[in-house]
Amino acid sequence: MAHRILVFYGSYRSDRAGIRLAQYIVAGLSARGDQAELIDAKAIQLPMLDRMYKEHACGSAPPALETLAAQIREADAFVFVTGEYNWGVQPGLKNLTDHFLEEWFWRPAAIASYSAGRIAGARAGFAWHGILSEMGMVVISSTLTVGPITETLDPTGQPTGPAGQALDRSFGRFAEDLSWWTEAAKAQRERRKPPY
Repeated sequence: MAHRILVFYGSYRSDRAGIRLAQYIVAGLSARGDQAELIDAKAIQLPMLDRMYKEHACGSAPPALETLAAQIREADAFVFVTGEYNWGVQPGLKNLTDHFLEEWFWRPAAIASYSAGRIAGARAGFAWHGILSEMGMVVISSTLTVGPITETLDPTGQPTGPAGQALDRSFGRFAEDLSWWTEAAKAQRERRKPPY
Protein backbone atom coordinates (compact mmCIF):
# COMPACT_ATOMS: atom_id res chain seq x y z
CA MET A 1 0.00 0.00 0.00
CA ALA A 2 1.43 3.36 -1.05
CA HIS A 3 1.65 5.97 1.67
CA ARG A 4 1.64 9.72 1.08
CA ILE A 5 4.76 10.95 2.86
CA LEU A 6 5.97 14.54 3.03
CA VAL A 7 9.71 15.00 3.51
CA PHE A 8 10.45 18.40 5.07
CA TYR A 9 13.79 20.15 4.69
CA GLY A 10 14.58 23.52 6.25
CA SER A 11 18.00 24.95 5.43
CA TYR A 12 18.14 28.40 3.83
CA ARG A 13 21.91 28.41 3.33
CA SER A 14 23.33 29.01 -0.16
CA ASP A 15 25.64 25.97 -0.01
CA ARG A 16 23.30 23.60 1.75
CA ALA A 17 24.49 20.02 1.83
CA GLY A 18 21.54 18.54 3.73
CA ILE A 19 19.37 18.65 0.60
CA ARG A 20 21.31 15.53 -0.37
CA LEU A 21 19.78 13.63 2.53
CA ALA A 22 16.29 14.91 1.74
CA GLN A 23 16.68 13.76 -1.87
CA TYR A 24 18.03 10.39 -0.74
CA ILE A 25 15.02 9.83 1.53
CA VAL A 26 12.50 10.85 -1.14
CA ALA A 27 14.16 8.49 -3.63
CA GLY A 28 14.34 5.66 -1.08
CA LEU A 29 10.70 5.95 -0.06
CA SER A 30 9.58 6.25 -3.68
CA ALA A 31 11.54 3.11 -4.59
CA ARG A 32 9.54 1.28 -1.90
CA GLY A 33 6.29 2.34 -3.60
CA ASP A 34 5.39 5.32 -1.41
CA GLN A 35 4.29 8.69 -2.75
CA ALA A 36 7.09 10.76 -1.24
CA GLU A 37 7.30 14.49 -1.85
CA LEU A 38 9.98 16.98 -0.84
CA ILE A 39 8.75 20.12 0.91
CA ASP A 40 11.62 22.62 0.85
CA ALA A 41 11.11 25.48 3.30
CA LYS A 42 13.43 27.76 1.33
CA ALA A 43 11.48 27.19 -1.91
CA ILE A 44 8.11 27.81 -0.24
CA GLN A 45 9.33 31.03 1.42
CA LEU A 46 6.78 31.26 4.20
CA PRO A 47 6.97 34.49 6.19
CA MET A 48 8.32 34.45 9.73
CA LEU A 49 5.51 33.28 11.96
CA ASP A 50 3.09 36.04 12.83
CA ARG A 51 -0.24 34.24 12.63
CA MET A 52 -0.68 30.48 12.42
CA TYR A 53 -2.64 29.07 9.50
CA LYS A 54 -5.70 28.55 11.70
CA GLU A 55 -5.60 32.21 12.80
CA HIS A 56 -6.34 33.47 9.29
CA ALA A 57 -9.96 33.96 8.33
CA CYS A 58 -11.18 31.12 6.13
CA GLY A 59 -9.82 31.60 2.61
CA SER A 60 -7.59 34.54 3.53
CA ALA A 61 -4.30 32.72 4.28
CA PRO A 62 -1.39 33.38 1.88
CA PRO A 63 -1.56 30.94 -1.06
CA ALA A 64 1.64 29.10 -0.07
CA LEU A 65 0.24 28.53 3.42
CA GLU A 66 -3.10 27.32 2.07
CA THR A 67 -1.41 24.88 -0.31
CA LEU A 68 0.89 23.51 2.36
CA ALA A 69 -1.97 23.09 4.85
CA ALA A 70 -3.81 20.92 2.32
CA GLN A 71 -0.69 18.85 1.63
CA ILE A 72 -0.14 18.24 5.35
CA ARG A 73 -3.79 17.26 5.94
CA GLU A 74 -3.67 14.79 3.03
CA ALA A 75 -0.39 13.15 4.08
CA ASP A 76 -0.17 9.83 5.89
CA ALA A 77 3.23 10.48 7.48
CA PHE A 78 6.11 12.93 7.67
CA VAL A 79 9.90 12.89 7.64
CA PHE A 80 11.78 15.87 9.05
CA VAL A 81 15.32 16.31 7.71
CA THR A 82 17.24 18.60 10.02
CA GLY A 83 20.67 20.04 10.35
CA GLU A 84 22.09 21.13 13.69
CA TYR A 85 22.80 24.79 14.38
CA ASN A 86 24.71 25.42 17.62
CA TRP A 87 23.18 22.36 19.31
CA GLY A 88 19.74 23.45 18.13
CA VAL A 89 17.22 23.11 15.32
CA GLN A 90 17.20 24.94 12.00
CA PRO A 91 15.11 28.11 12.20
CA GLY A 92 13.71 27.68 8.68
CA LEU A 93 12.27 24.24 9.40
CA LYS A 94 10.98 25.29 12.82
CA ASN A 95 9.28 28.33 11.29
CA LEU A 96 7.53 26.18 8.68
CA THR A 97 6.40 23.65 11.28
CA ASP A 98 5.05 26.27 13.70
CA HIS A 99 2.61 27.69 11.14
CA PHE A 100 0.43 24.63 11.72
CA LEU A 101 -0.88 22.55 14.61
CA GLU A 102 -4.04 20.48 14.17
CA GLU A 103 -2.98 19.68 10.61
CA TRP A 104 -0.19 17.48 12.03
CA PHE A 105 -2.32 15.48 14.46
CA TRP A 106 -2.55 11.70 14.57
CA ARG A 107 0.18 10.91 12.03
CA PRO A 108 3.66 9.45 12.51
CA ALA A 109 6.83 11.45 12.01
CA ALA A 110 10.40 10.34 11.47
CA ILE A 111 13.57 12.36 12.03
CA ALA A 112 16.71 12.31 9.89
CA SER A 113 19.55 14.55 11.04
CA TYR A 114 22.88 15.50 9.50
CA SER A 115 25.90 17.69 10.01
CA ALA A 116 29.32 18.37 8.58
CA GLY A 117 30.90 16.55 11.51
CA ARG A 118 30.71 13.20 13.21
CA ILE A 119 27.87 14.12 15.64
CA ALA A 120 25.57 13.96 12.58
CA GLY A 121 23.00 16.41 13.91
CA ALA A 122 21.96 14.06 16.70
CA ARG A 123 21.34 16.89 19.18
CA ALA A 124 18.92 18.57 16.76
CA GLY A 125 17.21 15.23 16.20
CA PHE A 126 16.77 14.87 19.95
CA ALA A 127 15.24 18.36 20.16
CA TRP A 128 12.86 17.63 17.29
CA HIS A 129 11.53 14.54 19.04
CA GLY A 130 9.94 16.66 21.77
CA ILE A 131 8.78 19.37 19.37
CA LEU A 132 6.96 16.97 17.06
CA SER A 133 5.43 15.03 19.95
CA GLU A 134 4.07 18.27 21.40
CA MET A 135 2.53 19.05 18.01
CA GLY A 136 0.47 15.86 18.03
CA MET A 137 2.63 13.51 15.98
CA VAL A 138 3.77 10.02 16.93
CA VAL A 139 7.56 10.14 16.56
CA ILE A 140 8.97 6.77 15.55
CA SER A 141 11.95 5.32 17.38
CA SER A 142 14.13 4.75 14.28
CA THR A 143 16.21 7.72 13.21
CA LEU A 144 18.85 8.43 10.61
CA THR A 145 21.96 10.36 11.66
CA VAL A 146 24.29 11.29 8.82
CA GLY A 147 27.70 12.84 9.21
CA PRO A 148 29.87 13.98 7.75
CA ILE A 149 27.16 14.60 5.16
CA THR A 150 29.57 15.26 2.25
CA GLU A 151 31.36 11.96 2.89
CA THR A 152 28.08 10.05 2.94
CA LEU A 153 26.12 11.41 -0.03
CA ASP A 154 27.32 12.96 -3.26
CA PRO A 155 25.80 16.22 -4.61
CA THR A 156 22.99 14.26 -6.30
CA GLY A 157 22.03 12.42 -3.11
CA GLN A 158 23.69 9.12 -4.00
CA PRO A 159 25.48 7.17 -1.25
CA THR A 160 29.25 7.19 -1.44
CA GLY A 161 31.98 5.26 0.34
CA PRO A 162 31.68 3.36 3.62
CA ALA A 163 29.49 6.05 5.22
CA GLY A 164 27.04 5.83 2.31
CA GLN A 165 26.94 2.06 2.64
CA ALA A 166 26.16 2.42 6.35
CA LEU A 167 23.31 4.81 5.52
CA ASP A 168 21.89 2.32 3.03
CA ARG A 169 21.95 -0.39 5.69
CA SER A 170 20.13 1.87 8.17
CA PHE A 171 17.52 3.15 5.75
CA GLY A 172 15.58 -0.11 5.48
CA ARG A 173 14.75 -0.27 9.17
CA PHE A 174 13.95 3.45 9.24
CA ALA A 175 11.52 3.09 6.33
CA GLU A 176 9.95 -0.10 7.71
CA ASP A 177 9.40 1.52 11.11
CA LEU A 178 7.73 4.52 9.48
CA SER A 179 5.58 2.25 7.32
CA TRP A 180 4.41 0.18 10.32
CA TRP A 181 3.37 3.26 12.29
CA THR A 182 1.75 4.81 9.22
CA GLU A 183 -0.42 1.75 8.72
CA ALA A 184 -1.23 1.56 12.43
CA ALA A 185 -2.24 5.23 12.59
CA LYS A 186 -4.40 4.96 9.46
CA ALA A 187 -6.18 1.88 10.81
CA GLN A 188 -6.81 3.53 14.17
CA ARG A 189 -8.15 6.74 12.62
CA GLU A 190 -10.57 4.64 10.56
CA ARG A 191 -11.58 2.53 13.58
CA ARG A 192 -12.03 5.31 16.10
CA LYS A 193 -12.39 9.06 15.81
CA PRO A 194 -9.45 10.90 17.45
CA PRO A 195 -10.32 12.02 20.98
CA TYR A 196 -10.10 15.73 20.15
